[in-house]
Amino acid sequence: MKLIIQIPCLNEEETLPATLADLPREVPGFDMVEVLVIDDGSTDRTIEVARANGVHHIVKLTNNKGLAAAFQAGLDASLKLGADVVVNTDADNQYSGADIPKLVKPIVDGSADMVVGDRETDQIEHFSPLKKRLQKLGSWVVRQASDTDVPDTTSGFRAYNREAAIQMAVVSKYTYTLETIIQAGKLLVATDHVAIGTNPKTRESRLFPSMSSYVRRNAVAIARIYTQYEPLKVFSYLALLLFVLSLVPFIRFVIAYIGGEGAGHVQSLIFGAVLFNAAVVVGVLGIIGDLLYSQRMMSQRIFERVRRIELQLKVPPSHYEPGAHDTGQHATTGAQAGRTEEREALKL
Repeated sequence: MKLIIQIPCLNEEETLPATLADLPREVPGFDMVEVLVIDDGSTDRTIEVARANGVHHIVKLTNNKGLAAAFQAGLDASLKLGADVVVNTDADNQYSGADIPKLVKPIVDGSADMVVGDRETDQIEHFSPLKKRLQKLGSWVVRQASDTDVPDTTSGFRAYNREAAIQMAVVSKYTYTLETIIQAGKLLVATDHVAIGTNPKTRESRLFPSMSSYVRRNAVAIARIYTQYEPLKVFSYLALLLFVLSLVPFIRFVIAYIGGEGAGHVQSLIFGAVLFNAAVVVGVLGIIGDLLYSQRMMSQRIFERVRRIELQLKVPPSHYEPGAHDTGQHATTGAQAGRTEEREALKL
């Protein structure tokens, strides 16, 4: 069995050596352990540092695509490179590499398809009280949307077996952590979590330049993802709220009308009608969203089958470069990208 540890990177030449040194070279249950670095448009020496530190594979994105796109590119490449299990970790050495055997154990034992590392955020010293509360709130919302019991839904330290990795399709431009857990809950992916340790903080987060940015982006991401997967529930609650609000001016008008002052409260009747119409429109949007969700699930299944066909046909990973080792896999970056496969096809 092959384990590939993937590391999304953006200008990580300073922290990457420590991260790579912390990774295990052997993991129980696996014959091979390889490391893949996803260079998300770095402008420093990230790739050179990766090769100097013995990385096996490199996925080099031409420009900065964002963490979610880098994660998806790494997952696709890992599958095409024959990974049976994929572990994702951060390049800032936040997560302890020594916990990788613990992380993959439920998968090796056959009790889980996807395992998320629980940082036990209440015990992380550099997390402020507000951030800890927001972590709990956000994780609770994601658990409700996904029907899972993952306590730390924003943890990027996670493992996927081959079947789970094939089914993951991230469309968010911002983060993959929340969306993949919700997808796992909606698909036939058994999830589990294990307690993990964290290393001392090496730098400030690049995803969250400030606490206000952290709150805003996570709130928007959670609301968007929850609405994508539970549109009927979300819009039904909004429609119910608008309907209840519409009753207030309606009741006010009825009371005034009974008292003989209805002519002076026509504005209440108009305002109530506006709120009632809004409730009807929002309710219809919920029905349309539910139909679109069905189409989304069909697209998800089509995507999964296309990926299986690509793996069966041995389609090479895109934006690929060999690392410090001869992997036998041709580079697919630059001007020669795709030409090798064309020449091989012509020979046949």
